[in-house]
Amino acid sequence: MGRPIKILFIVLRLVLGGMMLYGGLQKFQKPLPSPIEVVEKAEKFMTPEKENTLQKILYISGAKQTGYFWQVLGICELLFGLLLLLQGTSLVGALFLLPITLHIFLFHVFLESNEVRELLQTGGLFLINILLVLKEKDKWKHLLWIKPI
Repeated sequence: MGRPIKILFIVLRLVLGGMMLYGGLQKFQKPLPSPIEVVEKAEKFMTPEKENTLQKILYISGAKQTGYFWQVLGICELLFGLLLLLQGTSLVGALFLLPITLHIFLFHVFLESNEVRELLQTGGLFLINILLVLKEKDKWKHLLWIKPI
């Protein structure tokens, strides 16, 4: 692999790892809303033309109201982003981030499909994640098919 390609993959790792660290930290910046606050916020969007916004509010608020999911997601983004940034653990970080980046992208596809910039950004992060995993396919491809003895 040529030097420019190696540099490109380092930059891609830094971008994805940095975005995951940022996203993970953001999950702990604001206090979790109470159920009453969620209902009050949701009631403001109870018209058919604001249904899309209501869906996003209810989805994210539901994740926060579980009492654990939002925090676990934040911890995973922080941990896997850090693993991705460290050269020796970057494959593990990229593999563990795949379902998270897929979920983020699908959230935007289904709940913010009119936000082209968000779709491009999250699709780009998912694509970067796929490329980082595929780059290391020689390290994991043997796990997909184990030859019988």
